[in-house]
Amino acid sequence: MNYLYLSAAIMPLLLAAPAMAEAPAATPPAATAQAAPAADAPIRTAPKAFSTGVAKGRDLLDSAISASTLDEVDLPKVGTSSVAGIIGNLPGIRAETSGIDGVSSVTVRGLPLAADGSKYLQIQEDGLPVLEFGDIHFGSTDMFLRADMGLSQVQVIRGGSASTFASNSPGGLINFISKTGEEEGGAVMVTSGLDYDLNRVDFDYGAPLGDGWRYHVGGFYRQGEGPRDIGYDGFKGGQFKANLTRQLDHGYIRFYAKYLDDRQPNYGLFPLVASGSNNDPSFASLPGTDGLRDTTLSNDTAIYNGVDQNNNPTTFDRRNGVHGVVKSVGAEGQYDLNGWTISEKLRYSRISGEFNDDISLVSMPATSLMAAFAGPGSRLSYATGPNAGQVIASPATLNGNGQLQIGVYANAELNSLDNIVNDLRASKVWNVGEGKLTTTFGLYASSQDVDMYWSFANALEGYTTGGQAVRYNLTTATNIPVTDNGMIAYGFATATALYTYHQRYDVNYQTLAPYASANYQIGKLAVGASIRLDHGDVSGDLYGASLGGTRVGQATIDVNGNGSISLPETKVAILPLAQPGNVDYGYDYVSYSVGVNYRIAEPVSVFGRYSRGGRAAGERQMFTPQFNSVTGKPVDSDTAYGQVEQAEAGVKFRQEGLTAYATAFWASTGESNTQIGADSTGAPKVISFTRDYSATGIELEGEYSYGPFSVAVGATYAKASIDSDSVNAALEGNRPRHAPELFYNVRPEYEHGMFTVGATINGTTSSYAQDDNVLVQPGYVIVNPYVYVRPVRNVELGLTAFNVFDEIAIVNIGASAIPASGVVQAQTLNGRTISASLRYTF
Repeated sequence: MNYLYLSAAIMPLLLAAPAMAEAPAATPPAATAQAAPAADAPIRTAPKAFSTGVAKGRDLLDSAISASTLDEVDLPKVGTSSVAGIIGNLPGIRAETSGIDGVSSVTVRGLPLAADGSKYLQIQEDGLPVLEFGDIHFGSTDMFLRADMGLSQVQVIRGGSASTFASNSPGGLINFISKTGEEEGGAVMVTSGLDYDLNRVDFDYGAPLGDGWRYHVGGFYRQGEGPRDIGYDGFKGGQFKANLTRQLDHGYIRFYAKYLDDRQPNYGLFPLVASGSNNDPSFASLPGTDGLRDTTLSNDTAIYNGVDQNNNPTTFDRRNGVHGVVKSVGAEGQYDLNGWTISEKLRYSRISGEFNDDISLVSMPATSLMAAFAGPGSRLSYATGPNAGQVIASPATLNGNGQLQIGVYANAELNSLDNIVNDLRASKVWNVGEGKLTTTFGLYASSQDVDMYWSFANALEGYTTGGQAVRYNLTTATNIPVTDNGMIAYGFATATALYTYHQRYDVNYQTLAPYASANYQIGKLAVGASIRLDHGDVSGDLYGASLGGTRVGQATIDVNGNGSISLPETKVAILPLAQPGNVDYGYDYVSYSVGVNYRIAEPVSVFGRYSRGGRAAGERQMFTPQFNSVTGKPVDSDTAYGQVEQAEAGVKFRQEGLTAYATAFWASTGESNTQIGADSTGAPKVISFTRDYSATGIELEGEYSYGPFSVAVGATYAKASIDSDSVNAALEGNRPRHAPELFYNVRPEYEHGMFTVGATINGTTSSYAQDDNVLVQPGYVIVNPYVYVRPVRNVELGLTAFNVFDEIAIVNIGASAIPASGVVQAQTLNGRTISASLRYTF
C-alpha cells in the first residue's frame, strides 16, 4: 500500500525534528510523586483536555461535541474489568456483554444493534483503531483490548466530529488512553474471587529517567475457572505494555509496545424457562441448572473432530474459548514548528486468535428429539464423561429436566487480523480579526487483513449443572448409530445445506482518508466544520460452497482416523479450494460535520451540530445476496458503505461541584447486513437485510459532589424505529431488537479519610427480543457495590460485588416468541460474584 508507507515515512522526519531545531532540547526537571497520607483516598489528577475525535484538546464547555471521560480513579468502581462492561458506564453507550472481552455488542444512542460488534463506533487505543472495523465476524474489537492498571482514562465522543477525525466511526469514538510515566510511582494489586475461582495480578510503574526521558510499564495476568462452573481454567493469560517518551522543548516523541495473550470462556446462550405472555414474560432457571452460573462448557464436551481449512482431519478444543493474541509496536510524536503543530501516529499489529461458541439449533424434550432423529424405539447413551457407554434408562428425566439439544459448535480460526495504521496531522492557530482560526489538515492510511476460517459441527447435548456437561450418543431401534462420540454431523446440518456458513475469508482492506477542519472562535462564540474523504480498496479470495456454481461442499472423510466411516462422517463440510470466489472493488464516500458553540457564561454553554459520516461494509456483506463473488463486487455499489446522519443540540453546565450536560439528538442510518435471528420455536436463522433506521432522544450526564458525598449519573432516552425494510415490509415501524427506550447508570459514593464506599447501578428498560416485536425482553437493574479501606500508608483493601442481588439480567433471547416447550435460549449477565483485592502503591 504505497500511500500508507509514504504517510508512515513522515515519522522518521518528525523524530529527527529536534536535531533540525535551532535550540537544543532542554531537560525538564524530573517530576516527583508526592506520597499521600495514610488515610487519604487515591488522588484524582487535574482533568485533562478532551482530545479524542477533535482537532485540538480543549475544555468541553468550549467544544460543540457531546463527550465523556472515565479516569483511573473511576475505573475500578464500575464493577467489571471487561472492556464492554466499562464502555457501558459511559453515557449514551449501549453495551451487551456476558462479562468477557469479546462477543460483545456496542452501539451509541439509538443506532441499531443489528449484529454483534461495534459497527457504528470505533474503539481506539491511544488514538489509533485496534481494528479498522468494529464488527468483524467472530473478531469484535474488545477481543483484542484489555483494561488494566496501565490505563489512564477512557474518552468517548458521541456523534459530532468523530465521523471526520477517524474512518468507520460515524456514531462515535471510544479511546483507551495509556499512562505515560509523568510522575514516578506505581502499584501492585492482587484480586481474588471469594465465591468463584479467579485470581489476578495487576501492576504498573512509571518514572522520569532524566534528560527529558520517561517510561511506563504495566500489565496483568489472571487464571481460574471464572464466575461460571465449567470444570477447568477458562480464564488464562494476560497483557504487558510499555512506552518510552522523550519530552522536547516543542513537543515529544514516544515509542510503545504491547503483547496480549488472553483466553476466556464464551458464555453463550443457555436455556431458561419462560412463562406468562409474550408481552409480559417471566424467566427462571431450567430445573437441574442455574441460568446465571451454568453453561454447556466442560472438559467432557471440549474435544471434537473436524477438518481444517485445507480439508484435512483435525481436532478442535472448545476450552480455547475466546482467545485473542496481539503483538504490536508503534511510535507517535508531536512537534511545534513555525506555528504549526505536527503530530504523527503509527502502529503495526500482528493480531490472531480463536473463537468458539455453542449455539442451540434444536432444543426439545429428549424423547421427542430422539424420535425425530432416530425414530421410535431409539436409545440414548452417554458418549463422553465418566459414564461413557452407559445406556440412559429414562431420557424423560435426564438431568432433572429431560431436555436435549442439537448444539452447533462454531469455531473460527483467526489466522490474521493484522493491521498497520497511520495518522498524520498538522494544525495551526491563526489570528483572524478579533478571533482565532484553528485549521487542521490530516492524512489517515491503513491496511487491514481479514483472514479467517469458520467451521461448524453438530453435537447432541443436555443441560446440567456444575461444569459436568457431556455429549450423548443416539442409536436407532435396529442398533444403527446416528451419532459419533456425540457428534451428529461435521458441518452445519440443516434440512437444506450441510455446508452452510462453512467459509474462509482471505481479504485485505486498504483505506486512505485525507481530512481537514476549521474552527473560528471569537469571544464566546465558536463555529467549526470538518470534512473527510474516505477511499477504500478491497481485494482477496473467498472460499465456500454456498457461493453457487459448481462448487462442492460435502464429503465423506474419516475425521477420527479409526479406519471406518460412521454416519456423521458421511456429512463433512469442506471448502472448494480450487474454486475461490473473487473480491475486487473500491469505494469512496464523504463525511462532514458542522457545529456551533456559545459560551453564555463561565459555567454554561450551548451547542448545536449536524454530521454525516460513513462506514465501509466490511466482510459481513460477503456470502450474502448483496455481494457477487464472481465479479468480486457488491451487487449495488451503494452497499459498499453506509452513512449515518446525526443532529444534536445541547447545554453544558459546570460550577462548584456540579457538572450537568444534556443533549437532544436525532440519528438516521441505512444498513445492509446479516444477523442471527430466531423463529417462534427458538430455532436460529441467518437473516440478510437492507434497512433504514432512525432514532430520536436525549442523553443526560451529571456529577455532583458535596464534601465526602458524590454521585455520577448518565442516562439515555431513545425512540428508535425501523423506517424501511426491502425484504420484509411488515417490520417497518417496529422498534429494532434490543433497543430499550431508556438505559442508565448511577454511581453514588461516600469517601472520607481511610475508606470509600459506593455502588455502580446499571439499568435498562424492556426491549424486544427480535425485530418482529412479539416477545418482550425484560429490563433489569444491576447493583455493584464496593468498599475500599486504607488502613496504613500506601495499602488499600477492596471488596467489590457484581450483581449483588443475583438478578436474572437478560441481554439476548434466541426466540421471537415463547415456544410451546416454554424453554428459550438466552444470554444473561453473570450472577453475584464477590471479589477481594489488596493494592500496594509505591
